[in-house]
Amino acid sequence: MNSNPQDGTSVKKYGLALHTASRELGLAISNFAGDSRCQTWNLDRDLATHLHQYLIEFIGPQTWADFAFIAVAKGPGGFTGTRMGMVTARTLAQQLDIPVFAVSTLAAVAWAEPPQPPLGKGGLLREDMALQMPAQRGQLFGAVYSVNKDSGLTELFPDTVMTAESWQEKLESWENSYQLIEVGSELGWSVSSVLELAYLEWKQGSRPDWSDALPFYGQHPVKGH
Repeated sequence: MNSNPQDGTSVKKYGLALHTASRELGLAISNFAGDSRCQTWNLDRDLATHLHQYLIEFIGPQTWADFAFIAVAKGPGGFTGTRMGMVTARTLAQQLDIPVFAVSTLAAVAWAEPPQPPLGKGGLLREDMALQMPAQRGQLFGAVYSVNKDSGLTELFPDTVMTAESWQEKLESWENSYQLIEVGSELGWSVSSVLELAYLEWKQGSRPDWSDALPFYGQHPVKGH
């Protein structure tokens, strides 16, 4: 018997986040009331072999019934790892009948490294966060966000794959001051940011269906496609 069919938060108090878009596996869990934990493993090519084992061991003592939502890093990042995390999150969310939030890996890094706004006339000026990350075939991923720790991120320039020259032109023409962050290849540590960003959307009433969670690859893994 479901005593509260409209909202399961009274029973399902936890959020779970997966980050598989880099060489690291990152997992995070929280009830957003003092019980939180986060762990990373550098699995690289062993991710496919160990993902489900680590996930099952990590969630204990909680059970699948304790989760209100799942969050997952959607990319950009490694093609195989991103796909694996997305498939896992979508499958779990479908089976558990809970929402799944797909969060940009670049947004998660931006959230984890808030800017230090410079002083200007009238007080503090906003400083945007420009993030760049290596992509295949000499290109890179670029995005620009602004951070507000109360309301979340604002996407000012969406995650885009481009040449280094195009990205440089974008930055040179950017009207606001910005902090440039070079995103590395080991990103499991930012899984807690994936969970926090998803929770902000959850608190605002968002309940995305598992089928709406889609990966962002930016590039096809095979040249010519």
